[in-house]
Amino acid sequence: MKKMLAAAVSRVLSRVAQKPASGVLVASCNYSNDATFEIKKCDLYQLEEGPPVTTVLTREDGLKYYRMMQTIRRMELKADQLYKQKFIRGFCHLCDGQEACCVGLEAGINPTDHVITSYRAHGLCSARGLSVRAILAELTGRRGGCAKGKGGSMHMYAKNFYGGNGIVGAQGPLGAGVALACKYKGKKEVCLTLYGDGAANQGQIFEAYNMAALWKLPCVFVCENNLYGMGTSAERAAASTDYYKRGHFIPGLRVDGMDVLCVREATRFAADYCRSEKGPIVMELQTYRYHGHSMSDPGVSYRTRQEIQNVRSKSDPIMLLKDRMVNSKLATVEEFKEIDVEVRKEIDDAANFATTDLEPPLEELGHHIYCNNPPFEVRGASQWIKFKSLS
Repeated sequence: MKKMLAAAVSRVLSRVAQKPASGVLVASCNYSNDATFEIKKCDLYQLEEGPPVTTVLTREDGLKYYRMMQTIRRMELKADQLYKQKFIRGFCHLCDGQEACCVGLEAGINPTDHVITSYRAHGLCSARGLSVRAILAELTGRRGGCAKGKGGSMHMYAKNFYGGNGIVGAQGPLGAGVALACKYKGKKEVCLTLYGDGAANQGQIFEAYNMAALWKLPCVFVCENNLYGMGTSAERAAASTDYYKRGHFIPGLRVDGMDVLCVREATRFAADYCRSEKGPIVMELQTYRYHGHSMSDPGVSYRTRQEIQNVRSKSDPIMLLKDRMVNSKLATVEEFKEIDVEVRKEIDDAANFATTDLEPPLEELGHHIYCNNPPFEVRGASQWIKFKSLS
């Protein structure tokens, strides 16, 4: 009997030895705490010096950036699925492929700085600190959403994040206004004002350039150039595709928007430039979106599937960061797999909440029109329908 018991214990112990816990694997690995990487030199306009061409990445920051980018990627893919299942209605613009822009921009500024963007806002919402649950619930129009289900895809907000704007280019003057408030308060804060290559041809963008330059506003104008404005290539829509030179009297730089480290360093440089009271700066991020312009656009009528696949295989921002970290012994493949599993679970839980949470009641339709305003009545679709508005 003793021999049989000993043999059974031996078999159990051998199985444990063959399959060590992930925590044991992590503890036994010899990691580097940081590593230095070369990054692509930025093209400059009216600048004598630009961002550095090398940067240090810590293991902690690298894992954080990877998790953030993977969360955005999985969240957008889940939004695609929910849209096709008709849980999400109306406009829906996804940013998968552009994760390095979202995460790199956030890594290059302070939480007290300000951000405003276009209708392709989900990734920046996540980077600014909104939970996946709040974002997906807003997409499905539920009261647990970040705008209580009344904003949807194009109108999401967070602390120091001002949307999400549905009108092409409208965020340009608004961002200049936020920058004016930053200067007025004198707290050395800056505003990142994002727009796409399509919106770069809007007149209001140039009006915002002019006011920002006149008043030396701490505004970083960020052009996310994903090569296509809706279904039209930049070459067919713009007489000059050097968007970083579009400010004329405003300095600019062109950045590899598929490299999170390159975006981070360029953003730090641009933010420091504005904080030093030199005025605005234009930053063009060369990036790429895998989805079409919106969910109503299959994205392959004006570009080939092969083009999309080439970008995925050579320049994917998540893949580039992962390869760098593994090759520099900042992390292991197993660690990234664990993060992937955790992210998938977070996304699935958020999607379950977003499809089961209650919709906001009809009587709240007129709420939150103004801040700190006495209650008043709002006319509905006809003069006999009234809603009460509460701040």
